[in-house]
Amino acid sequence: MSKTQDIQKAMMQALKNKEMEKKDALSILLTALKGKAKDKREDLTEQEEDAIILKEIKQTRETMESAPSDRTDIIDQCRLRIQVMEQYAPKSMSEEEIRQVIGEVLKELGISEPSAKDKGAIMKVLMPKVKGKADGALVNKLVGECIQ
Repeated sequence: MSKTQDIQKAMMQALKNKEMEKKDALSILLTALKGKAKDKREDLTEQEEDAIILKEIKQTRETMESAPSDRTDIIDQCRLRIQVMEQYAPKSMSEEEIRQVIGEVLKELGISEPSAKDKGAIMKVLMPKVKGKADGALVNKLVGECIQ
């Protein structure tokens, strides 16, 4: 069963249970997933579903961060939406897991002491391996720490 179907079932259950905030969050997610599938004209892969879910979470975080501090209703609503959406998001990699993948990429490229000149080549090989599983800014920071 795809995540889209899981989300649709959860949304129907939330509707039956009269959990409107949860239903709204799932509805936003479902609309994004179905819209992308319609544009693509075929079912989404698990990676595509994960990317869309992560994008929705990121957009909701940005909305929450840009809301005025006195608008606690918007902030609370965004927090709840993020909490619901994260149930369907892929598990993010820890810093240690990212460091392991960086080590594997360095071995693969034959780089024993990476320099600033190697960063582009490292990132080119590394990012497809962690895409959708790790935050790009965190990956960039960890690669920067490895470079001497």
